[in-house]
Order: sequence, then structure tokens, then C-alpha cells
Amino acid sequence: MVLSHASSGRDDDDAVASTFASRYVRERLPRYRMPERSIPREAAQQIISDELMLDGNPRLNLASFVTTWMEPECDKLIMDSINKNYVDMDEYPVTTELQNRCVNMIAHLFNAPIKEDETAIGVGTVGSSEAIMLAGLAFKRKWQNKRKEQGKPCDRPNIVTGANVQVCWEKFARYFEVELKEVKLSEGYYVMDPVKAVEMVDENTICVAAILGSTLTGEFEDVKQLNDLLTEKNKETGWDVPIHVDAASGGFIAPFLYPELEWDFRLPLVKSINVSGHKYGLVYPGVGWVIWRSKDDLPEELIFHINYLGTDQPTFTLNFSKGSCQIIAQYYQLIRLGFEGYRNIMENCQENAAILREGIAATGRFDVLSKDAGVPLVAFSLRDSSRFSVFDVSENLRRFGWIVPAYTMPADAEHVAVLRVVVREDFSRSLAERLVSDVRKILRELDARATHAVRVATATAEQSGDGVVAKKSVLEIEREVAARWMNAVNKKKTGVC
Repeated sequence: MVLSHASSGRDDDDAVASTFASRYVRERLPRYRMPERSIPREAAQQIISDELMLDGNPRLNLASFVTTWMEPECDKLIMDSINKNYVDMDEYPVTTELQNRCVNMIAHLFNAPIKEDETAIGVGTVGSSEAIMLAGLAFKRKWQNKRKEQGKPCDRPNIVTGANVQVCWEKFARYFEVELKEVKLSEGYYVMDPVKAVEMVDENTICVAAILGSTLTGEFEDVKQLNDLLTEKNKETGWDVPIHVDAASGGFIAPFLYPELEWDFRLPLVKSINVSGHKYGLVYPGVGWVIWRSKDDLPEELIFHINYLGTDQPTFTLNFSKGSCQIIAQYYQLIRLGFEGYRNIMENCQENAAILREGIAATGRFDVLSKDAGVPLVAFSLRDSSRFSVFDVSENLRRFGWIVPAYTMPADAEHVAVLRVVVREDFSRSLAERLVSDVRKILRELDARATHAVRVATATAEQSGDGVVAKKSVLEIEREVAARWMNAVNKKKTGVC
């Protein structure tokens, strides 16, 4: 790599600071090898900024549940603590205390049975994926210990879930050798059926996982009914199968919008709950939380104790070093917003989702599959996919900057393809109205294109009748492309982290 030099007599760094990096980098940087020579810091920053301009706009990424905006005051706290390693608890005792406060606040929010002289049992994690891994390990170890005490084999553990679970459950099952028994979905019912789930439970089931806020449609599963049915089965069989609630999306929604809904530690079989702080906990990625009902639900042998950082420190994580800034940001949101602030934000998200739902339905072209109650999102499918598909709509929305995912449902509803828009705090009513307007515009364009394709196909068919070799019409080609695209999507895992 060669750097040219400015002839103005100024220092090179100063010269680069006021111009574009392309003026000073005469040869392309190697993509997959470290360059031999250094470049000015301003040039490095400009080169990377230029490439990042081609990324999508996070605010318009309606595929993601993850927070994309926080207040400037919190941004400053994050930058001030970005160099703190969370694992250094003795060196950063206040940060550790803030994490403990967050754990206790969330545990009380989930109605954990904590006495006045007790503290909650839980830990901050790198998103809900790590939280689910930790909760699953606790269930597996408790089940193994009990089976060993009974003199029974403990080599075939399983978890019962719905087919709509997020991919991290499949990762846990594969990584830690646990069978994943999935309750299949059906058209019109896209969450786990509690009756079918309990029927699949056996003596090797370490837990049943219920989803509070399905990734596919935002719907809350009926944890109360699951608890009641599983309680009866446990009495009949003598088993003690517990429940884990994956509240990654709904854990910071239900307490504020549906306080009477029983899904948390009010139900005796719920032993642990995970929630994503970086989703509706309103913190940048990635922070999650896992809370246990009591100390008895977290086997002591899973907790490690270290002293080489200056003092005895208990740790139960899959990671070791990680940043402190997300923990601090979560504490900021909890004390800044309070119960009132979170409720106001969730109500606003719910209202904006309702506006979007009405606008999508008013086109007359879609069926809305998501429910009014649940995570504020809108999932919808085309009523008529003979001329174009939801994948065409999704692709064309990108022309306007919108990132709206299209996907097929899991087994046994793979034939249903949908679009989904997640309504976050930074998705305003005006943006919802603009999105509906752009959807209408795209529908008109796709209609016109399909009509033109039919005309071409008709003309081609007429020519073939006179002995001219028939070629594939535009519509046939488009359908073939759409079919290949849908086949590729079918092979992918559904869900967003």
C-alpha cells in the first residue's frame, strides 16, 4: 500500500483530517490480510465509514426486535464505561452492584417469591441466547442429579417446546445433547398447544419451554393453562417436570400492558425466566437476563468461584470477559423510566402497531395473522399469491429503505408465507403511515408488472400456435425465481435474535 503526501507543508495527519481518505490511499487495502504499513487514523475512519454507508438504516430495520435508539445521556454513560470489563468485579464493585440491582428489579417485576431478607437469584448475560443456555443447563443438571439418586438412567434428556421457538433452543439442544421435542404448528394456530405439549412430556423431560412473545407472530403462549395441565400430569405420574418461560420479547411488555396475565413466578411450576434487555428492555445489543425462582433451582455445582482477580467471585456464565456498558445502560433505563415510563412506551408501541395493522388491512390485499394482544408487531400474508409473493413485496420495500422480512412458517404450516413488521419505541405513527403508503405503491407496481407479464404470455402462446417455438413468459420466469427463493428460505431457520 502506498500513501501519497500532501505538498502543502502541513503535517500529514492534519491534511488527511480535512479531506477524504481516497485522496491519500493510492492502492486498495487488502481485505483478508493485515496491511504492511500504517495509515493515518482519519483515513482509516473514513474508509470504514464509506463502507458502512452501504449498510441498512437500523431505524428502518423492521425485522429486528433489538433497540436502535437510546437517549444521549445514556449514550454518554455507555461511552464512559465502554472500557470496563464486567468480569473484574473487585476492580469495578459499583458496576457489580448495579447488575445486582437490575436482577432484583427484574425479579420483582416477574413476581419472584423473594423474602425481605433475601436477594434474587439471577445474572446478566449476552442476550437471551446465553440466558437460555444457562437455564437449560440448570434444568439438565437438576434432572440428572435426581435420576442418579433414583438409580435411573440419565442419558436421554429432552425438552418440549413449540416448533415456533427461536433458534437458540435448537442450539442448546444440539450443543448440550438434549432431545428437542417440538409441538407442530397448524394454519391459524402458530404457537405451542399446551395440551399437545403436556402429552409429549415423559420421565426424561427436563422442562417445558413456553414462549411469551412468539418470534413469528408476537403471540403469548398460554403459560397458565400449561402450568395447570402439567401440574395434573405431575400428580398422576409422580414426576416433577418444571416450566421455563422464554420471555425474550414479552418479558418487558406483559408486566406493563397485561399485569393480570399469569405467566411468571406466580405459577408454581415456573422455575426460571429469561428476558432480553436489548429488546423491549430498551437497551442496545447485547444484554439479557435470566432469573431463577429460588436458590434451589440453580445447582451449586454449576457456579464457579475464582480469586485471581483479587477476591472470591462466584460466576455462572458461558462467557468470561464482556463489557459493562450494557449493564449500566439497563440500570439507567430502569431508574430513568420507572414503571410509569415503561408502561407509556409500551402503550405507545401498541397503539402504533394498531395503526399499522389497520393500514395493512385496509389495502384489502393481506390477512393479518398477528393478534392484538402480545408483542407489538404486525404479521401479515397475501390473500392472493398467484401473481406475486410476499418475497416480492419484501424485496421491493428495500428500494424505499425499509427492511421487512418475509419468511415461511415452521412445520406443519410451511405453506404459509408472511411479512412481519416489529414496532419498536423509535417507530412512530408517521413512519407507520409512510410504510403503508409505500406498500400500496409497491402493490400497484407489482400488479402492473404482473398484468404486463400476462400480456406477454398471451402473445407468446398465440405465436407458438403458428409453429413458432414457445418461450417462457415473464410471469413463468418470475414464478420460477420466486419458487427457488422460497425454497432457499424454507431451508433457513426462522426467527430473529
